Parts: sequence; C-alpha cells; structure tokens
Amino acid sequence: MLWLLVGVPLLGGAGLVVAALVTRRTDRWATASGLVVAAVTLAMGIAAAVLRPATGAPLLAGIGFGLGVDGLSAVMLVTVAVAVLAVLVFAAGEAELRTARFVGLVLVFAGAMLVTVTATGLLPLLMAWEVMGATSWALIAYHFRDPAAVGAAHTAFLTTRTADLGLYLAAGAALAGGVGSLALADLPAARGAWLHLLVAGVVVAALGKSAQLPFSFWLSGAMRGPSPVSALLHSATMVAAGAYVLLRLAPLLGTSGWAGPLVAWVGAATALVLGLVAVAQTDLKQLLAASTCAQIGYMVLAAGVGGTAAGTVALVAHAATKGLLFLAAGAWLAALGTRQLDGLRGAARRFPVVGVTFTVGALSLAGVPPLSLWIGKDAVLAAALDASPALYGVGLVAAAVAGLYSGVALWYVWQAVPDDAPVAGRVSAPMRPPLIGLAVLAAVLGLLPQLGGGLALDPAPAASELVVSGVVAVAAVALAWRLGERMPRPAPLRGWVGLERAAHATVVAPVLALASALARFDDRVLARGADDTALATVRLARTLDRRVEFSVDGAVRAVAAGARVLGRWARRPQTGQLHQYYAQTSVGFALLAALALLVIVVR
Repeated sequence: MLWLLVGVPLLGGAGLVVAALVTRRTDRWATASGLVVAAVTLAMGIAAAVLRPATGAPLLAGIGFGLGVDGLSAVMLVTVAVAVLAVLVFAAGEAELRTARFVGLVLVFAGAMLVTVTATGLLPLLMAWEVMGATSWALIAYHFRDPAAVGAAHTAFLTTRTADLGLYLAAGAALAGGVGSLALADLPAARGAWLHLLVAGVVVAALGKSAQLPFSFWLSGAMRGPSPVSALLHSATMVAAGAYVLLRLAPLLGTSGWAGPLVAWVGAATALVLGLVAVAQTDLKQLLAASTCAQIGYMVLAAGVGGTAAGTVALVAHAATKGLLFLAAGAWLAALGTRQLDGLRGAARRFPVVGVTFTVGALSLAGVPPLSLWIGKDAVLAAALDASPALYGVGLVAAAVAGLYSGVALWYVWQAVPDDAPVAGRVSAPMRPPLIGLAVLAAVLGLLPQLGGGLALDPAPAASELVVSGVVAVAAVALAWRLGERMPRPAPLRGWVGLERAAHATVVAPVLALASALARFDDRVLARGADDTALATVRLARTLDRRVEFSVDGAVRAVAAGARVLGRWARRPQTGQLHQYYAQTSVGFALLAALALLVIVVR
C-alpha cells in the first residue's frame, strides 16, 4: 500500500511532465488525470492512516529505504492528500494551469512530500527532500517567461538548498557517530560530538525549508508563483515540511540539550517578528506569506519544547486555514487582477462565497474562538508555558499580532465597493468547492479531541488560557478593524526587516567576492602561469632548434662522413687478386710478430 501511495503520484506526475515535453495534446486530459490520481492518493492515504502499514527495501549496504505510518505521519498523509486535491480542483478553474506540466509537477511534488512524511530513515528523507526542492523551484517559476518569477524561484531554491546541506552534514555525522542504518529512531544514539553535529545539520535544514529566521525572506519572492502553488507550498507541504521534521525528531532535539531551547526561541521570534511584518504589508499575498512564517513558528516552538501533539494540531489547522486563504486570494486575483489591499476594497461584497470563506479563514488565522487555530495555537502555548513562561509570553504577544494582520485583511475586503472600481471578472465554478470545503475544515479541525493514536494533547490548554487567548484575538481583530488603513506600516517591516539584504551582505556578497577573487587568481596566476610555461617551452624549443640542434646534426653528419671515408679506404685492398691477399696477410703477420717481440722486450 505504501509503495502505491507514494508511487502513484510520483509516476503519474512524471509521466505528465514527460508528455508535456513531447506534445501539448496531453493538456486536454491532464487536469482530469491529475484529479483522478489525487483522489486515488487521498483514498489510499486514508486507508494507510487507518491500517498503519510499514515497508522497506534494501538500498545501500546496511541502509534501507524504509517507509512507515504512525500517529504523526497518518495525520500528515491525509492532510497532504487533501491539500493536493483541493489545489488541483481550484487550478482547474484557471485556463493557464490546465496543463500537463503544471499538474505533473504538482503530483511529483506531492509524491515527494508523501515520502518525506512516511520516511523512517534519513536517506529516503533526504532523497524526497531534494525532489521537493527541485519541483518547488519549477512550480514557483511556472511562468518562466516572467523574469521576476524566475528570479524568485532561484532565490527560493538557492536559499533552501544552502540550508539543505545540513541534511548531508547530518547523514555524515550519523554514520561517523555509529548510526549505520540512518534510521530516524536511532539518530539519538549517535556518539559524542557527532550527535551535536547531526542535530545542527537537521535544525539548519528544517529552519531553512520552513522559512524561519533568518531564512524567511525566500518566502516573500515565492509569491511570484501562481496562487494555487502558494496554497500548496504554504499549507501542508514544503513550508510545513521543516516543522514536520522537527516534530518528528523532537526526541533528538532533547538529547542534544541545546537544540530544543534554540529551536523554541527561533520559532517564537519568527512568530512575533514575521507577524509584525505581515501587519505592515499592503499586498495580500505578501501578508499571507509573512503570516505563514509566523504560524509555522508556533509549530517550531512546539517541537523545541517537546509538544509534538500540539505542533501537529497547529500544523493541520494551519494547513486548512492557509490553503483556504491563498486560494481565496487567487480567486480575487483572477477576478479583479490585483493583490493589493487597496484594490481589494469591497472584494468580499462583490464575491460573497469567496468573502465568507475568506472570513472564516482569516478569523481562524487570528485565533478567534472556536475556530481551528484557536485550539492549535493554545495547545502550543500550553506546551510553551510548561517549559518557559517567557516563551509563553512571546507566543501570546505573537497571537495578538496575528489578530492584527488578520483584522487588517478583513477590513479591506469588507469595505464598500469604490465607485471607480474596475469591472470585475468572475470566479469560475471549480474554484468554489475547495473554498467551501477548506472553510469547513478551518472551522472544525481544531475542535477534534484527538487526531490519532499518541496525539492527545499533553499538557492540554487550561480553560483560563483558552479564554485569555480568545479575548486577546478578538481584541486584536477589533483594534485592526478600528484602525483600518491607518494601521502603522514602518518601512523596515514592509521590506521584511531587510532579511534579503542582510543575507546578500553576509552570505551572497562574500561568496560572490570570493568567487570573483578566485576567478582573478585563476586568470592572473594559474592561467597566466600555464600560458607563460607554454610560451617558455616554445621559446626553448626554438633556441634548441637554432643552436643545439644544428651542432648535434653537424656531429651526426661528421660521423656519417667519417664512416663513409673509412668505408672507401676499407674497400681499396679488396681487389680480388690472390697474390695481393697473400701479401697483405704476410704484412699482417709481420706486424703481429713485431708486436710480440716488442711485448717480450718490454717485459
């Protein structure tokens, strides 16, 4: 079942991508095929969540390719499959996305995410991680003729790939530390300093993939992709993958001693800082992107304090909420042609279905009772309070900020329609069902008492904590509604606190400078040295040819001439007359006799 679960979307998507390279005719049936594959994947995901299968195959010596389903991965399987199906149904309403290339890439991405959540070892996780990164690059740059989209895809890819090197570091450290199987459950058994190197690699890779500080800036540019892509990446897949890995490896974080507190504070800081960034945005998709970083921060916080169940509840509730909000933003973009909040005044009044569902999602994002993220957020805050009151305080302030950015978005879309508003397009029929379905999930998911075996909340939020956070959320939304367009928007926050510029100054610029210096060294030293050596060799050869070669040739010619002279002399006695030969022999004997006498006399 697991091989089918991951193989159907991977092979189906790969087939569509290959077919798109060969002919455009496959576009006619690509959407229908993708929906069938997504529906089958959802059915198998539900079955796997119930049956909890496990399987594996040998891959390398002592290292297998293992897949398995437990309480955490069971929840994620269904969440990912629902998100993929909702995105494909919504995309069917946009003509430019009804292509084999788009549908195929979404399915391959989904298959990689399913491998990620079911992997029981570091090697299959790493392989799926790579495929997920590559397909996300292709999806963000789906409009590849738009230089801005391609640039944003490059930024996202290179940023996450830089962080992904941490997984390679982790795998090497695990092997060196004695974890030869690379099984996730065995990683805490790594020996000595290798354990800390292993944990550091996992933390860096996860924070980069989930756009936590200081990697958050790549998510801003990723908004250049189509809205369904944003919904897919931000809901239950790529951005959530890092948080999922940290939740999965929470025991490993605790083993190191330092990683848990570090991860918890990074998550809390991201929830607060990126929440403030969201408040300052004037572009709806940018607001939602920054809020994604902030909300994922709660899940990272939960992983840091060991609240795996709380983080999972928040992850699932956020998946439905954020998928809904991005699809609603995409519907308005298709109908009104703008993402700017000023241009979306009255959008909820003009498109009531989208407006009502967006409102449900925004109130859930704000943590307003009794919607899903109210429970999910408080579950995380309860786990944080159990670990550190300071973490709880930062998390509660971040929750108030969430009410502010959600309230700002609601204020704009529910204003009266301006008299000079342009003529609106239409929201196509396929876009409505996913919005309604996700709105229902965003409303009720957090109220489920238990999402699966082993996922009961411990500690559970106290009634007083629920009341406090609910009051804070409602008050923040009310304040945002009162301020409306007068909400302060400091320039540093609008520019995502300069994270991309800081990354360019601290990482990109030094790397480029080093590369430029090495290029100059190569040109001026290595290449010039090779050229000078070759030139010197040519000059030496010419000198030898002019001076030495002539002398050597002259000596050879002299030896040859002497040999010819000696030859002529040797031929002269050879007359063919017998008496001359006798005379020559007699002379020879006489010379020999004289030589013998000389020797005797000398002795």
